[in-house]
Amino acid sequence: MADNSFSDGAPSDSLEALQERLDSVSHTPSSYIETLPKAVKRRINALKQLQVKCAHIEAKFYEEVHDLERKYAALYQPLFDKRREFVTGDVEPTDAESEWHSENEEEDKLAGDMKSKVVIAEKEAEAAEEPAPRGIPEFWFTIFRNVDMLSELVQEYDEPILKHLQDIKVKFSDPGQPMSFVLEFHFEPNDYFTNSVLTKTYKMKSEPDKADPFSFEGPEIVDCDGCTIDWKKGKNVTVKTIKKKQKHKGRGTVRTITKQVPNDSFFNFFSPLKASGDGESLDEDSEFTLASDFEIGHFFRERIVPRAVLYFTGEAIEDDDNFEEGEEGEEEELEGDEEGEEEDDADASLKKEPSQPSECKQQ
Repeated sequence: MADNSFSDGAPSDSLEALQERLDSVSHTPSSYIETLPKAVKRRINALKQLQVKCAHIEAKFYEEVHDLERKYAALYQPLFDKRREFVTGDVEPTDAESEWHSENEEEDKLAGDMKSKVVIAEKEAEAAEEPAPRGIPEFWFTIFRNVDMLSELVQEYDEPILKHLQDIKVKFSDPGQPMSFVLEFHFEPNDYFTNSVLTKTYKMKSEPDKADPFSFEGPEIVDCDGCTIDWKKGKNVTVKTIKKKQKHKGRGTVRTITKQVPNDSFFNFFSPLKASGDGESLDEDSEFTLASDFEIGHFFRERIVPRAVLYFTGEAIEDDDNFEEGEEGEEEELEGDEEGEEEDDADASLKKEPSQPSECKQQ
């Protein structure tokens, strides 16, 4: 009979050898993969191919989501148009439309009854002296002031201009066109520029990167275009004029020249940096500015425009703050639990061993 002891023991020997190799390396995912046999690595590569195909299916899913967003945007728009009419005062809401029951309605009613007896005469006097304001004054400007992300961009000299802002709209790209959306800022006639609409177009990409397909997590903004603002003479707040003295090298005479330099302003929002498309990388500050711009555009589209009244009243901001505080509280609680578990483990070891009006020209 042939001696089969060598062939029977070979698999066991190879497994033991593999285990020794695994034990000898640091236990990081990459180091673990490097230790695997060639046949196993080959199967892992096959799984990666499947993962890439999954990413492409996911991209198709997001394209259909964009189609749904476009469809439902058309359903929302009549409501947003009515919102604009109420804000501007073009239409007065009916009694039924203006009826609203607050959570603290009973408390508000009691407090109101007590105060009304004291202030009713004053209110009547004020009403006689001052005409009722039209619509909801400074609606969008108030939203800018309430939202930190926007208020940080607004300078004091921007404020009188933003008080003329009457509406902000989101327009989605047409079917069959590259994925994008446009923010439209509608202004009433004013003393600052002649445009009735300022636009900002955000271009999106919803397909896995060929060089890094596993980084795909859905559509992302990849570039944006602003528009040209037709400023009236002397009203351009995005530049400032400075005086500079120059001394002639030969004659020693001094002359004063004036030049325009860029000025901080919200309206620089319509002259964005361009994403690098020629292979040259942007510096760190430019990358941060561009990323912030994309974030603001997304916030207008997803939060500000759909829920404008709640950002005007501050309710949406309170909800956002409460949500963030809740997350932090949970994190602290979890950390406390972990510490408790560590202490328990330590004790045990001692015992055992997340409409198209006139618009500005696109840049």
